[in-house]
Amino acid sequence: MSQNLEIKVPTLGESVTEATVARWLKNVGESVAEDETLVELETDKITLEVSAPTAGILDSIFMNKGSVVKVGTIIGAVRKLGAGETPATQAPSPVVPPVQAEKATVVSQEEIIEEKVPFQTELHSHNQPTTNRNFSPSVQKLLADHDLNPAHIPASGKGERLTKGDILDYLENPKTTPTPTHTSPTHSRPEPESRNWIADDERLEKRVPMSRLRLRVAERLKQAQNTAAILTTFNEVDMSAINNLRTRYKDSFEKKYGVKLGFMSFFVKSCIYALKEIPMMNSQIEGEEIVHKNYYDIGIAVSAPQGLVVPILRDADQLDFAGIEKEVAVLGLKAKENKLSMEDLSGGTFTISNGGIFGSLLSTPILNPPQSGILGMHKIQDRPVVVDGKIEIRPMMYLALSYDHRLIDGREAVTFLVQVKECIENPGRFLLGL
Repeated sequence: MSQNLEIKVPTLGESVTEATVARWLKNVGESVAEDETLVELETDKITLEVSAPTAGILDSIFMNKGSVVKVGTIIGAVRKLGAGETPATQAPSPVVPPVQAEKATVVSQEEIIEEKVPFQTELHSHNQPTTNRNFSPSVQKLLADHDLNPAHIPASGKGERLTKGDILDYLENPKTTPTPTHTSPTHSRPEPESRNWIADDERLEKRVPMSRLRLRVAERLKQAQNTAAILTTFNEVDMSAINNLRTRYKDSFEKKYGVKLGFMSFFVKSCIYALKEIPMMNSQIEGEEIVHKNYYDIGIAVSAPQGLVVPILRDADQLDFAGIEKEVAVLGLKAKENKLSMEDLSGGTFTISNGGIFGSLLSTPILNPPQSGILGMHKIQDRPVVVDGKIEIRPMMYLALSYDHRLIDGREAVTFLVQVKECIENPGRFLLGL
């Protein structure tokens, strides 16, 4: 005998009470495996995957894409199959249109269940009106829900059939397919040289709601500007010593530790050295109190597919160079794959942001509240500098330190940045603890 098990919104993390349904990965009636991901929930920090509580079929969806849900909300149900039952006996049978009956007889039952019912080749023609009547039910639903033209979506199924997976891939990475323009007595559109017009049934602009992550990032950045007295001081650093060290030891370092020797470990070590010299930079304001932090959790700003995130390098002062590089690599991969947890993003006493990887030469980073300081790294560029009275070409990087002037005076901020500069230009200093 079958029974329904509820799908509930799990605990989302510290101070997070609600989320938005980002997308369902299964449709009602489809079979699911135990612990298979059914739905993605987007919070203001991460995207959370909710898995099936049991094997069976997805029986109900109560909260559709875009719905705001709180912890504990029932968003759907999975029907656990009883003895002798199979997903095929529970799932609704696909409806095959009469005009396709003859073709459908040569399609195996497995292909029908996998929603690979063929559609007429006339749907590929841009001169024919778009219709969904010859697609499988789940494909029809996705096309209707997202107002999509199937002619614009590459098909990967057998015989160029459009599958559910094709549509999900297209939604993740939309590509506009230019199509010939056409003219009607009541509507015509010129084709400017600067733009390729798409089909007349497509809009020239698209409005989509901001994700919870993007909304939260916007809120926090604006909060920082409205609350903190942000000031930025600049300096430049000669990267010759670091470049020489990396060139000399990068192969043996990677062979021994299984990770590349990058720039980030040097900057993390340099910032920790400077934070210990200027402890106010590692503090924060809470109400009318100053909270001094005697630990060093360094945030590493990462541009992930879902937006800006700042995973935390815990107890960075306890890590050696290899440990830092390994942790940074793990956090970067988790950010890329959207696998960061709430624990990865919570806390932090100071942040490092590397805009140089995108080619930024100079910027003024915004504080990550409630932190009091953030260091901005930038592009390394060969520039002429005076060394011992002679002009030399050196690999130079501009550094920018933004700080909360309510807590930190200019003298402290400048001293902090000079400490970082001296550590990078003379790495033996902090390696020897001098």
